Amino acid sequence: MKLNGSQIIMEILHEHGVDTIFGYPGGTALNVYDSIYDYQDKIHHVLTAHEQGASHAADGYARATGKTGVVFATSGPGATNLVTGIATAFLDSVPMVAITCNVNDEAIGRDAFQEVSITGVTLPITKHNFFVNKIENLADSLRNAFRIANEGRKGPVLVDITKDVTAPNNLYEYTPQPPLPKKPHPALDEKKLDEIAEAIALSKRPVVYFGGGVASSQAKEELNAFIERIDAVATYTLMGAGVLKHDDPRNLGLIGMHGSMAANQAIDQADLVIALGTRFSDRVALNPNRFAQRAAIVHVDIDESEINKNVLINFDVVADVKDFLTALLPKIEQKRNDAWIKHVSSFRKFVETDVKEATIRPKDIIEAACDLTDKETIYVTDVGQHQMWAAQYLKHEKAENFLTSGGLGTMGYGYGAAIGAQFGKPEKRVIHFTGDGSFHMNLNEACTAVSNRLPIITIIFDNKVLGMVYQWQTVFYNKHYSQTILQRQTDYVQLAKGFGAKGFEVNTIEQFKDAFTKALKEDGPVWIACNIAKEERVLPMIPNGGTVEDMITN
Repeated sequence: MKLNGSQIIMEILHEHGVDTIFGYPGGTALNVYDSIYDYQDKIHHVLTAHEQGASHAADGYARATGKTGVVFATSGPGATNLVTGIATAFLDSVPMVAITCNVNDEAIGRDAFQEVSITGVTLPITKHNFFVNKIENLADSLRNAFRIANEGRKGPVLVDITKDVTAPNNLYEYTPQPPLPKKPHPALDEKKLDEIAEAIALSKRPVVYFGGGVASSQAKEELNAFIERIDAVATYTLMGAGVLKHDDPRNLGLIGMHGSMAANQAIDQADLVIALGTRFSDRVALNPNRFAQRAAIVHVDIDESEINKNVLINFDVVADVKDFLTALLPKIEQKRNDAWIKHVSSFRKFVETDVKEATIRPKDIIEAACDLTDKETIYVTDVGQHQMWAAQYLKHEKAENFLTSGGLGTMGYGYGAAIGAQFGKPEKRVIHFTGDGSFHMNLNEACTAVSNRLPIITIIFDNKVLGMVYQWQTVFYNKHYSQTILQRQTDYVQLAKGFGAKGFEVNTIEQFKDAFTKALKEDGPVWIACNIAKEERVLPMIPNGGTVEDMITN
């Protein structure tokens, strides 16, 4: 059947099971939005306050559901407003398809009103992008965008479409098709598996270090079986948080700059490190030349470009983590490393700033929120001190229930991502942790949450400073607080009311529990501003370029 370009776009989305899209209309996107109107019984469009909020919502939707997030924007500033959200998804390997509408083909390159070469802008932050200026290329480009976004190491793909391609009178033959098959996972090398199994058998001090690749490959069961079989302890990156139960005795917690003392000490003293679906980022391997210097390192990652990129390793495996563990487990005998497990347990030590004047502590806030909700709750963070506290103290058990910007570190990510998660999982409670610095960046999305009656609870850690940068200035810059002490007079309770939300301000943990209990009964968004001390720190802390020997604990 013959359809115009706008209709073909909607049909391709329908082919791929898309039920929710996020976006913001504009002049070059009018044809597409006319078709969105016609397809509203099949695909729900969520109008956000800003395109960046829409891109973060598509990201949060994808992380919470495991589906592909889809975001729409018009040309020029509409398209460029997606850039931060696309980059966030790229660094964290989140499947997303961004569809932008550009000016007519004849106007491309002529500095037309709201014209930007968005494919050129996003080339370094997408897995691939397409410029479509002929309707005959439209369906194939969109189908390949969904395939590429979900193939191998997942990530965002952008499709930029000129307005004439979407015109009502521009018709082309459309034939429904199933989604394109993804390329098969890389084959495993049996000889290399045998070598790794032998290294495990000889190891006395094994540590499993994993990241988002374990969650992406849905290898949680295999990972737990593997850790138990080789009698290892385990640590993880931000993107791997939630894969292991918080109270699992083998779980050492977060690794790296603000990781636990036990995790960093274990890596430093290990004789074998098995790295699964992770990339040895500079927040983990702060000094690459001295990272796990006593250990042989096994690195398993589906992205070949990550092998030997940051840390030199001994055994490299380019493979899907689930495939690798499934193939390796039968080759391994049950081990006992009692002395190692006991030794690592001696490293466990809770580290927290001693702030005598504090009336409410970050740890208590987070633990109270966990205790008052169920295990299916989705926790979303922005970026800064509150993000690290959340990673340290949350009692979550599923990776898809912890949404945070790990690679790019995007302040302002949280509210949009929480909105996307709530649309993707309306049956679950969504809790948004943020700092007063991060929250001011995208609090305009409150109107989206209010308009859609989303029961998102936002917990604001309000210390009147840009907390993480303030902490660095305290420790490394002789307390030169250059532009980190905020002079804002924001009244969160009144501002929430102005948006149509509910607001609370609290100074004690008792007040927080009371406000949070009330918030759980609301059917719309709630903000709880918690006045914490600016002297609160995220501890432990290893400086850039440092090792466990440089760890700051007070």
